[in-house]
Amino acid sequence: MKTRGQFAAIRKAASPEWIVVRAFAFAILLGTLLLCLPWANRRSEWTDPLTALFTATSATCVTGLTVVDTGSFFTLFGQTVVLLLIQAGGLGIMTLGTFLLILTGRRLDIEDEFVLMDSLGYDRIRGLPSLLRRTILFTVLLEGAGAVILAHRLYAAHNLPLGTAAWHGLFHAVSAFCNAGFALQADSLVSFRDDPVILLTISALLILGGLGFLVLHDLSSIRFWRRNLITRGRLSLHTKVVLKTTAILIAGGWILITLLEWNHTLAGLSAPTRFLTSFFHAVTPRTAGFNAVDMTLFHPATLFLTMILMFIGGSPGSTAGGIKTTTLAILCRVTFAITRGRAAVESHGRTISQKVISEALSIFLLGAVLVICAFLALLIIESPPLLVKGCSRADELLFETVSAFGTVGLSTGITASLSAAGKLIIMLVMFVGRVGPLTLALIVGRRAVQQATRLPEEELIVG
Repeated sequence: MKTRGQFAAIRKAASPEWIVVRAFAFAILLGTLLLCLPWANRRSEWTDPLTALFTATSATCVTGLTVVDTGSFFTLFGQTVVLLLIQAGGLGIMTLGTFLLILTGRRLDIEDEFVLMDSLGYDRIRGLPSLLRRTILFTVLLEGAGAVILAHRLYAAHNLPLGTAAWHGLFHAVSAFCNAGFALQADSLVSFRDDPVILLTISALLILGGLGFLVLHDLSSIRFWRRNLITRGRLSLHTKVVLKTTAILIAGGWILITLLEWNHTLAGLSAPTRFLTSFFHAVTPRTAGFNAVDMTLFHPATLFLTMILMFIGGSPGSTAGGIKTTTLAILCRVTFAITRGRAAVESHGRTISQKVISEALSIFLLGAVLVICAFLALLIIESPPLLVKGCSRADELLFETVSAFGTVGLSTGITASLSAAGKLIIMLVMFVGRVGPLTLALIVGRRAVQQATRLPEEELIVG
């Protein structure tokens, strides 16, 4: 006979948010075991467990922070493990598992549908199987196209052997679309900053992967060639907000980075290369991790702008991290409504529900608290060791923390210098940054509990 506490524990373990956490944790542990194997690294020795755990966590959480060079440290087997972890983490463990269930003809139960709906940002069960199939189709087509373009370019313009070019093209295409930022070159993409084909292909994959599968599904259902608005179809509010916010962030970042770095890190490059590189660095914080310029050379203002973009991240239901573009848009709309004295928060002719506003505010505040607490912990733990190594600046630790939370992977080069405790903190931030917003959305999205009593109101002075 089970007690009430045992039943509560069973319900907690079976809740959707815990399913997501356990799925990602299992993938990380499995990846760690595989990366520890002697044939996963070029030394043919057992890999240090902390190094394997950090790499597996970063790959599954599609971050890109590394303590070893992926291309030179891991063998083809190890790189394949990293690639599979990136793909699984980018698509989402539950998304892949549910797709296999549908493929084999099994029916989704209500719990699987609930988890999948929140992971993809979808609120209509009727079209869920169609959305899932299109999600896999988009992934295969976009990653495949990117892999072909990159492989051909690496083979034709950079004289890589055909097999190496094909593998590098596939690896970087998957890493880009999943917004992981893992590269097989020690300098990331610095050696390719004069190649517009490679940088623009990577940028396109980053943007498409960061928009979210619901946006891609919505755009694919619009018949743009028809003049009749009824038969053409209508974009959802979610798609409109995501596209508008993404365009503003990329354009604003591009302009500011160009102005800040034109005569700094971009000096000496041709004008087209300057614009291309600054555009790439406006896209990559959303949340990729590739870099075409040494991050340690950036102007402090550029690094601060990059931290803002990393904290915002991509869009819901995408392969990106951060608080998400829609969260930023909602908070801006709330501020606008308050300053105008309006009771309702509106966007594109629609009213935003109080539930969505509460969810956006919770994600923003909890994200900020996580970054602050992790940054404080790193300051306490890492200041003495980093002081000896000449990397004592607090802004480098803050940059690393925000990069981990946004699952970006950009770094000023101190990742490998962190202590074991510091690396564990970064791993925790990466994990929470990947599964935290989704888990919080599942918790907040539950039906509100009806309170039997309500306490009396009293005014509180703010501001």
